[in-house]
Amino acid sequence: MHSPWSRRAFLLTTGGSALALTASGLPADEAAAAEQADAYEALRTRWRTLLLGEGFSPTAEPFKSRLAELGATARELRATMAPATGSLWPDLSYADPDPDTDQESYGYSANVVTGYSRLSTMAQAYRQEGTGLTGDASLRTGILQGLDHLYAEVYNETQAHFGNWYSWQIGAPQALLDICVLMYDHLSATQVTNYCRAVDHFVPDSAVGSYTGTSTGANRVDLCRVLALRGVVGASAAKIALARDALSPVFPYVTAGDGLYTDGSFIQHTTVPYTGSYGSVMLGGLGMLFSLLRGSDWEVTDAKKQIVFDAVEKAWAPFLYNGLVMDGVAGRAISRGLSASDTKRIQADDHRRGHPIMSAVVLLGQGASAAENARWRGLVKGWMRRDYYSPPLSDASLGLTSLARLQGVEDDASVTAIAEPTGHRLFPNMARATHRRPGWAASISMSDPRITYYETGNGENLRGWHTGAGMLYWWGDSYANGQYSDAFWPTVDPYRLPGITASRKALADAAGGDWGASLPDVRWVGGASDGQRAAIGQYVKGLQSTLRAKKSWFCLDDAIVCLGAGIACTDGAAVETTVENRNLGPTGTTSFQVDGAAKPTASPWSATLAGAKWAHIGGHGGYVFPGGATVKALREERTGRWSDINKGGATTAIARTYLTMYVDHGTAPTNGTYAYVLMPGASAAQTAARSAATGWLQILANSDSQQGVSVPSLGFTGVNFWFGGTVGKLTASAPCSVQISERSDGTAVICVSDPMRAQASLTLTWSRAVAAVTAKPATVTSAVTGASLKLTFGDLSGTKGATQRITVRLG
Repeated sequence: MHSPWSRRAFLLTTGGSALALTASGLPADEAAAAEQADAYEALRTRWRTLLLGEGFSPTAEPFKSRLAELGATARELRATMAPATGSLWPDLSYADPDPDTDQESYGYSANVVTGYSRLSTMAQAYRQEGTGLTGDASLRTGILQGLDHLYAEVYNETQAHFGNWYSWQIGAPQALLDICVLMYDHLSATQVTNYCRAVDHFVPDSAVGSYTGTSTGANRVDLCRVLALRGVVGASAAKIALARDALSPVFPYVTAGDGLYTDGSFIQHTTVPYTGSYGSVMLGGLGMLFSLLRGSDWEVTDAKKQIVFDAVEKAWAPFLYNGLVMDGVAGRAISRGLSASDTKRIQADDHRRGHPIMSAVVLLGQGASAAENARWRGLVKGWMRRDYYSPPLSDASLGLTSLARLQGVEDDASVTAIAEPTGHRLFPNMARATHRRPGWAASISMSDPRITYYETGNGENLRGWHTGAGMLYWWGDSYANGQYSDAFWPTVDPYRLPGITASRKALADAAGGDWGASLPDVRWVGGASDGQRAAIGQYVKGLQSTLRAKKSWFCLDDAIVCLGAGIACTDGAAVETTVENRNLGPTGTTSFQVDGAAKPTASPWSATLAGAKWAHIGGHGGYVFPGGATVKALREERTGRWSDINKGGATTAIARTYLTMYVDHGTAPTNGTYAYVLMPGASAAQTAARSAATGWLQILANSDSQQGVSVPSLGFTGVNFWFGGTVGKLTASAPCSVQISERSDGTAVICVSDPMRAQASLTLTWSRAVAAVTAKPATVTSAVTGASLKLTFGDLSGTKGATQRITVRLG
């Protein structure tokens, strides 16, 4: 059997250095070899800790039960393992009769990964205390037998890959190398050599030779993990150094394609906002690699890794709310609810995607500054304590290591939970926005020539067609945190996602193509924000549709004003704007009233609400229709299956009740419009009062040319100029977004952006008495007259849609 270097005990007793060995009479080359061997052993020890966790008692809950469950799972896997030609378990054939890259071959290659993953589960049960199988000889034999079987049959240096590249370069080798670390003392030198040779075949050094294709962002971090562990297991300093150095392209900000952007955006697969899925993988992977290599000869010393630390609060925290990570940045992962192959039937959702990010933040903090680490632990404790819907410490899908990290934060009396912040964040580089107010948070998902309508691929997210058509998500502080968690995606009407304007033209599953292939041919998408409020707009063109619409959101203190105009379509199908589509759960008897009149709580029910001025959904919030509107409403039970939207999903039927409000624009609108105000958390009385206060909101424009509002009590004006023109007191020479906040101290902040990223020059005139301009970008010139302010912006095309901020003293 392969064992640690035989002089390790001597190293420990003499201080662990080559100098000590030499002084004791060992030759210098032998002393150096001993020190190097000890370095690899130290890395293996550290990786075992990262895999198995530390700082918890195996006899204390929740760890005792989880360890017992791990043991039971491993025992079952050992009992059912039956090595045969083409499989290691009877239900996991990897013998692809027609190996290529079609969907069927993807399944066969995935079975290779699952086989190694099962062996990894068995290895963890073997090494963990408290599983009932710790050190079990039969389990050890099964693990080693399984490793040799997979090597001999499918994962070896002579095998050509088929199916999904990910299976061969990331999925299988990561699990294999984890097992090698856990079982290292029981592997022969031949086994280590064989497994390393197989990894080298599928993951050669050239896999990180250039920062392109499948070797960017989270994928690059995963590949570096494979190379680093290959070096640790196979005692190759060159492999570990290569892994460390290949991380460096991940750190710098990017201006196109995959990676982190200066505005906090994170993109993967070139066109997909992926903070909550691939971004989670990247953050967790970097945390583990930083921790593995810290203090070793291969420590990551690139100063640009600080960009990753900065991104914790700049890129990830804005999308975490009460422990969940917002679905608008989770790509096709939203369709991964309940897997057909999951015998434990644990449903993935936005909360269970958020919890690993929290754990990754804790781990990453161990290598950050003391101030960053303390603040991040406070953020994590706050998220944990507010996650009433899905408490992280009860998350059955969370690994023991992550569970231990989060438990450590919870038990740390020196950590004070940090409250959810308030404010607005625009992410122009991924067409996303988040708006946080006391008591609630919201997010808007859009699409443009750089950001896809939606991503499908691997048979996943087959009906996410309209998620980028202005979907407006929102959550309350102590309510509705399961709105999108509770089987929302397989049961919601995909043509009636909240906030969107869409044609009901029937679309095929995966319409538009895999991997974010379809991009809308529109340029005006974005907005302007002062960090607290915002004016946001999206020019919508439908996926495989003739639909056109101009949509605006004005994000305020206790509400979001939603406007639509220029809605046109010749599909011959109904065109709708969905004001709301609330998931009311299995029973769905939540109260609903319109203009003070209660509506039936039973389903099915539907009605046309002519001249409606306001509506209220009990326990959720209110909706105001300025001037009255004709809105259709229905309460219906919808049945779906996870397999409807994900080919690997469970086939069990699920039913949920929805309360929907939508504006029907007809089958051939030429200039449809809508206007409504969303008031999350508002009571019926507050909603009615806002509706009655007709002077609170002034709609300045709602046309195909401009959309704008004014809220005098807030000193707020927001205008989206789809074309130049005059709206209220503002005149713009070209398309732009403008947000003005007049403050009680006699100053005003003017925020301007060019969402089209195209204006060589822009002139904005505000017909308001201004005494002086007190702050502005150097590229902006100003002229103040007695009754107006004229601002001239230089070339805005290079600002990439970022907000330009000007502060003035009012006259």
